[in-house]
Amino acid sequence: MTTEPLTSSEIERYARHIVLPEIGGAGQQALKAARVLVVGAGGLGAPVLQYLAAAGVGILGMVDDDTVSLSNLQRQVIHGTPDIGRSKVESAADAIGRLNPHVHLVAHGHRLDAGNAETLLAAYDIVVDGSDNFATRYLVADTAERLQVTLVTGAVGRFDGSLTVLQAWKQASDGRQNPGYRDLFPEPPPAGVVPSCAEVGVVGALTGVIGTLQAMEVIKLITGAGEPLVGRLMMYDALAARFETIRYRRAERI
Repeated sequence: MTTEPLTSSEIERYARHIVLPEIGGAGQQALKAARVLVVGAGGLGAPVLQYLAAAGVGILGMVDDDTVSLSNLQRQVIHGTPDIGRSKVESAADAIGRLNPHVHLVAHGHRLDAGNAETLLAAYDIVVDGSDNFATRYLVADTAERLQVTLVTGAVGRFDGSLTVLQAWKQASDGRQNPGYRDLFPEPPPAGVVPSCAEVGVVGALTGVIGTLQAMEVIKLITGAGEPLVGRLMMYDALAARFETIRYRRAERI
C-alpha cells in the first residue's frame, strides 16, 4: 500500500509521536495508512475512537445500531447531552470530525450480525471489540480468526475489566500457534447467568481505563512498538488499583 506523506499540519499535530524513537515518522505514516474497525460506540468504544482518531489512524470505522440515551452519558463520553436520541455513529462521527479532520470516518449504523460480519471485518486491518453482549463478542472473535484479522477485545463489569489481543493464525516465539478467543473462553455462558451492566451497574471511568488500553494496543500493533497482549490477558481491579496479567495457550483442537 502506498502511503501518502505527512502534511506540515500533520507533522505538527503528531509531533509528540514523531519524536518517540519507537514510533517516529514511519510509525506515524503507518497509523495514517491503517484501517481500524471499532465494534460499538459506547463505553469502551468511546475512548478507543477518541484516542485512535487523535493518534491519526487514517480510516476509522465504527459499527453500532443504537441511539444515545441519557443513561449512556455517565460513561460514553464521546457523546453529549445534545446528542440524546441521535444515532451513536452519527454523534461519534461529529465528535471525531471536531477532534481530527485528517481521519476518514466510516459509519456503519446497523447491527453487526452473522450476515454482515465477514464483509465488515474483511475491510479492516485491525478490529477492536467494545461490544456489551456475548453473542457479538463470540461472533467477532470467530470471524476475525477465520479472516486472519487482528482483534483487540475487552470487557468490563462493575469495578473490573480485562483485555487481550488475538492473532490465532500466527506462531509465538516458542513455535506454538497463538491461542484464540475460545481458548480463553471456550463457550459463552448460558443466557441470564451473567447480568448486564444495566442490572448491576458499572463505574463510568472504568470503561475509560480499559478502552484507552485497547487503543494503546492498537497503536502498538500498527507501529510495531513494544509487545502486544497476544497470549496474555490483562485484568484490572479498580477497587484495589491492581493490574494482573496472565498467560494462556492454545488448547488442543479436534
